[in-house]
Order: sequence, then structure tokens, then C-alpha cells
Amino acid sequence: MSAAPVVKCPDSRDVDIDRRGALVAARLEATDAEKLAASLVRNSDRMSEGLHDIASRADCERLVRAFYGRALEDPIIGFIFVDVAKLDLEAHVPRITSFWETILLGARSYSGGAFRPHAALHGKVRLREGHFTQWLNVWSHTVDDLFAGERAELAKAHARRVAQAFLARLQHLPAYAEPAPQTPGLTVTLHGPRAR
Repeated sequence: MSAAPVVKCPDSRDVDIDRRGALVAARLEATDAEKLAASLVRNSDRMSEGLHDIASRADCERLVRAFYGRALEDPIIGFIFVDVAKLDLEAHVPRITSFWETILLGARSYSGGAFRPHAALHGKVRLREGHFTQWLNVWSHTVDDLFAGERAELAKAHARRVAQAFLARLQHLPAYAEPAPQTPGLTVTLHGPRAR
């Protein structure tokens, strides 16, 4: 049996961006400030390459659709969406678009709790740190491929906070009824696009 791949999470220490998109860099060490400055320079370079910041609901929907296009086929997290959640993308995309529109643009178009569906999934399959790490990797790469700017950075920072909070809360909940065999890491599954 081959070892499961190790997936690194983007740095998620103490960089917060508020809803208006203003950077709040309090409590940063010198090395963190340098990383932030380098990120802003890269962001500026990407903007000069024709990428723009997230500015509308249509941008939020484009981001969400691109993310799920990648996530559904991902060998680490794809099975959660396809096989466990049996995600109805056309019903799900407008709701998640509203979530991100509320976070990034202050639209207040999302109502409800985001945690409960994840707790229900955790009741079916143990959601592990590696799943959240890969979710963050796919999300961050999708954001970076499509957008550049303060709201794009906010999208990544908020995703890190959500992932950390959900993982912490899920660790206190029972996982699915029958324990899974203990493995040293994540199981990578291969599957193709869903049949239409």
C-alpha cells in the first residue's frame, strides 16, 4: 500500500481582512509582515496581468463554479462532494454564491448556518484536517487563478478561518456510526466526472 500524499496548508497566521476589504495586519512579526508585503506585490503583479478583484455577485458565482469544477474531481476531497454529499451543484451554487457575496461584498444575501451541513457530512464520513487542508489549497489556487485584489485576499483569509473553526468544532462531535479502519493518512480516491 502506497503512502498517502502530504498536502501543505497555506500560512494562516494572524492576517485578518475585514468585510470592507481593508487589511488589518496587527500582531504581525517582521517575517509575517514581509510575507504580507510579498503577497501584495504578487497581487499587484497579477492585477497588471489583467486579473481584477472580486466586485460582483457574478464574480462570486464564477469563483464558486470554478472551485467546484476542481473540487468535484479532486482525488482527496472529490468523493466527499460526489459520493457522500451527493451534491446537487445547480441547487448548491446559488446558496454558496450568496455566502461569499455576503462575506466579500457585504450583500447580506445569505441566511442560515454554514456549519450544520458540514456536521451532517462528518456524521457520514470523518472530515479530517487533511480534507480541510486540501479544500483550502483548491480554494486558494482557484481564487489566485481568477482574481487579484483585497477581496480576493479576503476570500482566502476567510476560508482559512472557516476551515480552522469547522475543524475545531468537528473534533468535538462524534463521527459516523461505524469506526473506519485506522490509516496513517488520507485515502486518495480516483473517480471521473459524474454521469449526466
